[in-house]
Amino acid sequence: MRLTPTERDRLLLFNAAELARARRARGLRLNVPEATALIADTVCEAARDGLRLAEAIERGGAVLGPDDVLPGVADVITEVHVEAVFDDGSRLAVVTAPLSAGASGDAAPGALLPAAAHADPAPTRTLTVRNTAAVPVSVTSHFHFFEANPRLDFDRAAAYGTHLAVPAGSSVRFDPGGEAEVGLVPIGGDRVAIGFAGLVDGPLDASGAKEEALRRAAACGYLGAGAAGTGAESTGADSTGGESTSAASTTAASTGNESTGDHAPEAHR
Repeated sequence: MRLTPTERDRLLLFNAAELARARRARGLRLNVPEATALIADTVCEAARDGLRLAEAIERGGAVLGPDDVLPGVADVITEVHVEAVFDDGSRLAVVTAPLSAGASGDAAPGALLPAAAHADPAPTRTLTVRNTAAVPVSVTSHFHFFEANPRLDFDRAAAYGTHLAVPAGSSVRFDPGGEAEVGLVPIGGDRVAIGFAGLVDGPLDASGAKEEALRRAAACGYLGAGAAGTGAESTGADSTGGESTSAASTTAASTGNESTGDHAPEAHR
């Protein structure tokens, strides 16, 4: 006898339901697969008996009570979906909260318990940032701000070891020629910066790490990487030839500064 995939699924469901009926008859309380199979099979059999969709769903929701299942099962089975064949064709039957009377709320297995309200840390410092590029630049929340796009002009030394004080996953956009103030907070955890623009690639607080990162940034033409954050203008921004040279030298470093890549065209100017 050849069976279609739908018919094989129906027989598998029936066998699981029969196992559930046998265990229930022995006085055992059902687990999640057993209860689900029994409810779904009841709906299918009701459809085979000629009942309408609403009647079949009602019968499936009444086949089991909270005392027929193991603790926590009622919280797991919130809905049972089964495609049953009625007299007028196949219909999707959805039995909603078939065991809701046994719900245990916050004590249920896998229950989501709300934590205390989270407050984003207040900025420990504020910097003024100017976008000198001809395209918008976006910096994401946990990017090492010191290594942000080289065409952003700000005090790099003051931004070392920090990221934006904004909610995780968000970003700050700097429009071309625009200027904005941003709040920064220290990078937490082990304080190791790997990747980004490759200016640190190691522990942030290692001896000489900050000085070496500033040297690399200045050599690559990052604005604001000079002494006291003011040397950028003299090293590249005010020089007609120096700007194009520094921009070309930072192409590799600047490609990872932000996920959108908005600054990439500027690096090739």
